Amino acid sequence: MTVATERPGALPAKPARGRIKCIVWDLDNTLWDGVLLEDGEVAVRPAVVERIHELDRKGVLHSVASKNDRDAAMERLRALGLEEMFLHPQINWNAKSDSIKVIAKALNLGLDAFAFVDDQEFERAEVAHQVPEVTCVDILELEEALARPEFRPRFVTDESAQRRAMYQGQIAREELEQEFVGTNEEFLAGLGMTFTIAHARREDLQRAEELTVRTNQLNSTGRTYSYDELDALRESPDHLLLVASLTDVFGSYGKIGLALVEKGEDAWRLRMMLMSCRVMSRGVGMVLLNHIMRLAAAAGAAVRADFVETGRNRMMQITYAFAGFREVSRDGDHVVLEADLSAVQPPPSYVKLDIAE
Repeated sequence: MTVATERPGALPAKPARGRIKCIVWDLDNTLWDGVLLEDGEVAVRPAVVERIHELDRKGVLHSVASKNDRDAAMERLRALGLEEMFLHPQINWNAKSDSIKVIAKALNLGLDAFAFVDDQEFERAEVAHQVPEVTCVDILELEEALARPEFRPRFVTDESAQRRAMYQGQIAREELEQEFVGTNEEFLAGLGMTFTIAHARREDLQRAEELTVRTNQLNSTGRTYSYDELDALRESPDHLLLVASLTDVFGSYGKIGLALVEKGEDAWRLRMMLMSCRVMSRGVGMVLLNHIMRLAAAAGAAVRADFVETGRNRMMQITYAFAGFREVSRDGDHVVLEADLSAVQPPPSYVKLDIAE
């Protein structure tokens, strides 16, 4: 079976379904009834908490942007058993738009992946003006908003329910890195990383589709692939579909990489290569690229790669360059790169490579 692979060109818009990756909540008269600093005791809104837990199980992250006393608000969240649900909460007297920017930077997510829920029209207007990419929601219209496609992931995978824990592991890594005295390579060596590359199985495809939709900065073409497209490519003898995962002493990062190769007799074409932004600083994109280069060299084939400049994937372009890929042709934003197979590099010493058959 031969599966036609679409030539990268003008990119379709990313699908709206599941676009929201993180919801940022106000506290007073939003998460709970009342104003904490005025009323002292506030009553949580059970329906809101239920939605937070429901979305968390589906892989949607949560944070807080509240104008409040941080110590008092965090104490109340702990008492309610909700502190662990919120990543990088911003509880201060800054503009809500600034708080959302801080959260987006900390989570390494684009602002268009955020929704902001607040009871105050003024606060929603301020955010809408300063960061128009963010979806603003009136708490009184929460149920209607959550029914929209952008709040509903297409697939809920095994990894979805673990996403918050994976980000919390990343927070622990970052805290350790800030305190670490030594070189970056020494720090990475202490993480005990194992990078696994395997042929994609059918049970990997929901997560694989999710990766093509969610990944922007380390996506070589910006193109999305559906479950059915990936399944056909997985079974095609003319294609190689690889999935990569990563673990370290803090736990699993999950499935964080995907590569699609079209195998020609004289040249292999890397049609798509992406890595989760969560592993941007780990150097594992190079490991996957070099594995593909070794396979092609063993088959006596050159390696060329499609790259489409999306405005957000400069880091992937740099990864290709460090792996020895050079531009050989260009048509607008669509670039074809070719690998120097004499420059294939072994995995860095701080990563154990596991090739799963």
